Amino acid sequence: MSSPDLTDPEVMEFGVIHVEHDDRVLRPRPWTRMQSEWAAELAHDLPAGPFLELCTGAGQIGLLAAVLSGRRLVAVDADPWACEVATRNAARAGIADRVEVRAGDMRTAVGDREAYALVVADPPWVTSAEVGRFPEDPLLAIDGGADGLAVARLCLEVAAGHLLPGGLLLVQLGDDAQADALAAGAGWVERGRRHGERGLVLLLAPA
Repeated sequence: MSSPDLTDPEVMEFGVIHVEHDDRVLRPRPWTRMQSEWAAELAHDLPAGPFLELCTGAGQIGLLAAVLSGRRLVAVDADPWACEVATRNAARAGIADRVEVRAGDMRTAVGDREAYALVVADPPWVTSAEVGRFPEDPLLAIDGGADGLAVARLCLEVAAGHLLPGGLLLVQLGDDAQADALAAGAGWVERGRRHGERGLVLLLAPA
């Protein structure tokens, strides 16, 4: 059976790859390429092993990281349509043979014995009170709960159970206040942060 078509699809350049999307997934933000590029930089000193991306959306961040680093990638999202788009984009990038896309709750989509060199997390980080400011964006892709960190905290919980020794976590957030709050949580140590046009990426290591 053939896959359903995208509705009014758009193809955009994202670093060295091109990705397609429609209005049912979050439009890729060009500034988030820095998360992919940072992941590829880190790969040189990380243990051998694949990358895991949580909240993959259309897949562009994890896919670019995989292309630049040469690593295998497991990408997870709660939205089955986002996973369909990410799967298409893996094929478009020419790396479908080393990318596995999984739809479902991240707490069960990652197997108990799986371990990764790097977790790339792209959770929704807009507060529930503010989501009305972005009517063009799918609610599931942007609603981060009361403080914008509900899904980010879940990403940390999942990452903590699936990192190889020496592994790291890169998580995208909205601002420094969110980064400070997340970095202050038990079990993690901040290793740096990089700012983009509309948000930032926080690097964490297990304490």
